Amino acid sequence: MTQEEKREAMERENIEGTAGMRGQDGIDEAQGDGFSEGQKEARETMEEEDLTQKEAEAAVAWIAEDAQLDAELEALMKEDTSGKKKKKKKKAEKAARFGKEGKAGRKKFFNWKAWSRKRKILTVGAVALAAVAAVNVFGGKKEGGAMPVSAMPLTLGSVTEDLTVSGPISGTDSVDVVSSLHAEVTEILIKEGDRVEKGQLLALIDTSDIQKEVDIAQNAYDLAVTTYNEQQIQAENGYAKALQDYEAARGEYDRTNVLYQAGSVSRVEWETARNQMNDAQRAIKNFTLVDGRPVANESYSLQIKNAEFELEKKKEQLEDCQVVSPIAGTVTRVNVKVGRFADKIDDDKPMFIIENLDVLEMKIEISEYSIGKVAVGQEVEISADILGGDTVKGTVTAISPTGEMKSSGGSTERVIPTTIRIEDRDTKLIAGITARAKIVLNEAQQVLVVPMTAVLEDGEGSYVFAIENNVLKKVPVNIGVESDIQMEITPVEEGALAEGTQIVSAPSMALTDGMQVVVMPSPSM
Repeated sequence: MTQEEKREAMERENIEGTAGMRGQDGIDEAQGDGFSEGQKEARETMEEEDLTQKEAEAAVAWIAEDAQLDAELEALMKEDTSGKKKKKKKKAEKAARFGKEGKAGRKKFFNWKAWSRKRKILTVGAVALAAVAAVNVFGGKKEGGAMPVSAMPLTLGSVTEDLTVSGPISGTDSVDVVSSLHAEVTEILIKEGDRVEKGQLLALIDTSDIQKEVDIAQNAYDLAVTTYNEQQIQAENGYAKALQDYEAARGEYDRTNVLYQAGSVSRVEWETARNQMNDAQRAIKNFTLVDGRPVANESYSLQIKNAEFELEKKKEQLEDCQVVSPIAGTVTRVNVKVGRFADKIDDDKPMFIIENLDVLEMKIEISEYSIGKVAVGQEVEISADILGGDTVKGTVTAISPTGEMKSSGGSTERVIPTTIRIEDRDTKLIAGITARAKIVLNEAQQVLVVPMTAVLEDGEGSYVFAIENNVLKKVPVNIGVESDIQMEITPVEEGALAEGTQIVSAPSMALTDGMQVVVMPSPSM
């Protein structure tokens, strides 16, 4: 687990712990007949919604708060008989809301699966704080039957959605220097941290055995060439003799043919002369001619090529006994030792690792759910422990065209490898360490910004509660850019919200449209 992930886990544990303790305080203060009924409702909701244990604890806290308010309402009804009918009506409405006929509405509020874990934690914590504050400020009593709520004025601000991902720092160009020679390393000429140029000598390998192989290959090549030359001479001489024999056989045939036509020789003698001429002609055709000249059989040429190839390979191996750097850069690893075989490095590591550290880059993996908001050329803010709180600039330079499985086990999420180039030079960053890249995915300025706890959801969408003359008004809103704790909202009905409008900062399920409320003073007051 990275430092960033550890820090996020600790923050979640702190928030959940605070919400859990304060939720329990609300339960303890709600002892009475209404509490057992609230537990029953929480259990029903938990079974229907398939909530986790922590989500169920939050549900119990909310139900407990509602049960406490019911108990207080009962007490007020006994004290103030003049408002008996009105309070009975409210209680009847509440019973309808949370009774068997109100389960559908409760399901909408407890649509936890549609909420992110971050929003669940923030909402539970905020509601628990509001419940404790209400008890502390009003001593468990409602003023004139109005529900106590915490409020805040709407303000214009900016909100930024960003993505923070960790990844290793490396050079922009990196090569592993290896050797296939089974020979001992006799000398190492560089050390880790040295700057080398392309072609610079790094190490020497024993050449004695390879030199012998080169000599043998050279002899084989020379023999193949000699054999070819001898065959070439034979081909030239043989072809010349074949031509000579053909000319003689043809002359004899011409003479015999004249005599045969005159009846001076027999047909057998004529056929014999003809056959000798044809044999001499076939002998000429057995030779291979190139541009009219005879050449040795092609097999001898192939022998030369094979021998030449083997010789060149051995010569290259001899050259490879001098290990050189293929690029200009910095030696970041030396894994070879003098006396060890060049092709037998421990753990199959390369002999040397050379990296171009003049320009650094960062390799990260971005979730398939966020990659659509990232583009090549996008600016990145990079931080690392080694920077001591400072940041450096980076730029997205490459996004893989294909995704792959997330490296962490058990996840089916796909990630896309992405490369970031470090733009700043002469920083404290070094290759091999882990850094954090912060990419701005979306941002909005001069918009209405509220905490996540101020927005609720039901089957019709998202909404907030505005406060007008101590009366709640449900205002449907559209969600814009979201950060970790804030979000941009826009009223569905134009003009329904404006800068300065009072809204409930942490509404609970007990609030309804048109409800009388009393705004709790802020802690600073």
